[in-house]
Amino acid sequence: MAITRGQCRAARALLEWTQDQLAETASVSKKTLADFEAGKRTPYDRTLADIQRALEGAGIQFIPENGGGAGVRFSEPSRG
Repeated sequence: MAITRGQCRAARALLEWTQDQLAETASVSKKTLADFEAGKRTPYDRTLADIQRALEGAGIQFIPENGGGAGVRFSEPSRG
């Protein structure tokens, strides 16, 4: 499952991370991340995987679209 730009923004919000923090953690450029979140372009699959892996490593779980819409949550209920 490739994450959406909305999921990326929501995950950052849950973690209270800036674009700079995510870009550094995922080893991607801030411009690539900003363009993705703004809907200006879709990064390479490898780059999306790096972003997703960084967010998951910080405790985010991505919820696939299953009739109720795609989403994000903390992987452990006690977080937040």
